[in-house]
Amino acid sequence: MGANEASLEDKIAPAPASPEYLNSSSADSASLDDEYQLYKRSDVEDTDHVEAKKVLRKIDRRVIPILTLIYMMQYLDKNGINYASVYGLQKGTHLQGQDYSWLGSIFYFGYLWAQYPAGYFLQRFRIGKVIGATTIAWGIILITTPACKSFAGIAVNRFLLGSFEAVVNPGFVLIMSIWYTAAEQPLRLESYYCTNGVATMFGGLIGYAVGHITTGLPRWMYVFLIFGSISIALGIVALLFLPDLPSTARFLSDPEKVIAAKRVSANRQGIKNRHFKKYQMWQTVRDPKTWILFVMAVGAQVPNSALTQFTSIVIKSFNVDTLGTQYLQIPGGAVQFLALLGGGFICSKYPNTRCIAMITANTICIIGSGLLVGLPNSNKWGRLVGLWLCYFQGLGFSMSLTMVSSNIAGYTKKQLTGAILFTGYCVGNIIGPQTFKDSEKPGYHSAYVAMMVGYIIKLLAIIVLYIYMYLVNKKRDREAAAAGTVEAEIEKAAIESGMHDITELDNKGFRYTL
Repeated sequence: MGANEASLEDKIAPAPASPEYLNSSSADSASLDDEYQLYKRSDVEDTDHVEAKKVLRKIDRRVIPILTLIYMMQYLDKNGINYASVYGLQKGTHLQGQDYSWLGSIFYFGYLWAQYPAGYFLQRFRIGKVIGATTIAWGIILITTPACKSFAGIAVNRFLLGSFEAVVNPGFVLIMSIWYTAAEQPLRLESYYCTNGVATMFGGLIGYAVGHITTGLPRWMYVFLIFGSISIALGIVALLFLPDLPSTARFLSDPEKVIAAKRVSANRQGIKNRHFKKYQMWQTVRDPKTWILFVMAVGAQVPNSALTQFTSIVIKSFNVDTLGTQYLQIPGGAVQFLALLGGGFICSKYPNTRCIAMITANTICIIGSGLLVGLPNSNKWGRLVGLWLCYFQGLGFSMSLTMVSSNIAGYTKKQLTGAILFTGYCVGNIIGPQTFKDSEKPGYHSAYVAMMVGYIIKLLAIIVLYIYMYLVNKKRDREAAAAGTVEAEIEKAAIESGMHDITELDNKGFRYTL
């Protein structure tokens, strides 16, 4: 072995404490990616660029529509109480004082406890089936909401709803890394995440339509019956059609499966490994990126209740009538939709712009929350514009999800990092509703101050994450240059390391996407 080759091997090999190693002839099955044999076939089969584009289009047609519809419904489902709140939900379920605020927090207590069981199921079992089954389950739970007649009843209902919806976000992040290259992920992730904006507009329209029902059940009940029925139908679709892995994808031919695996292997992360690795768990805990992402998630989600659970109530506090609280949510949804889709397009077209997109979006949110804090209650339209600007927050949070899908390698480490990020997501969403103090209504000044503080904390965390990853990339570039290694050799060895489920910390050929 030449000097350059030895140096390269040193740089991509795992740390001495890691049980994994690169020699595929001696590696045990736990160290190999689930799609390793499919990937190895790609070494001897040339990939035609036209065929690769064709496979990408087939993947898009099968995967993205299902993700988009399910994501839109999970947003509507968890925020159904927002639309129902102006049609008698509190009276129908006998809520008093801070009870309504607690319903928002209780949902995320369910979401929080379920993160780690969700991660286990997503790693061990077929990801499409797990998502389909849990979507059906939460649809059933939602349909039962009208049967709740007390705070205790609807609190249990919301806890269970959060428990089953906990699968969606981490599951979708893993799907992005299974099917798409790092460069393709921002636009695809935003294409389903932007349905939060569509859901805000669509939900407002449904809320407006429900407001015109004058017979039958109390109006607040229809929100849950409609949303729950649609969710059950989508869960069945996911069970039947959402693919798990390239090797089991029935919509791809055998050669197309090889192409699908080869495309994604270029991420240097592997595709999927169902074996839990204890050393990767400890790496996750020691990795500074893990805790920066956690802080980012907390900061992002403290303001979230103002844009979800309390939107109707906040808008009503601006001296707007009941129906106005519904249709005035539509502009905020439009801002969110355009920001997410536009940001996804820019970050896919121009490399290493994700942190810049997050910084820009968060700065706009700080301006929006500043308007809510500083403008007098009499300035209705100025405060409405401030609220609509805060809908840029979706772009910042969704881009932080691509930090997991693109920048974390080692399947155990990836799913644990995602679980910790969504723990922060839950913590922020638990805190957020409690800042809406019943004693302060309709002004809710403390809530608006908390929103601004959350956005500022997140902005600082993004800057720290960007600097950290930038410095690591530069250090690895200098080490590779000093060793005189050829870039093509680094890439090939880094891809092989990824298919052996080696983490980005151990794989010195890995480079962070900024």
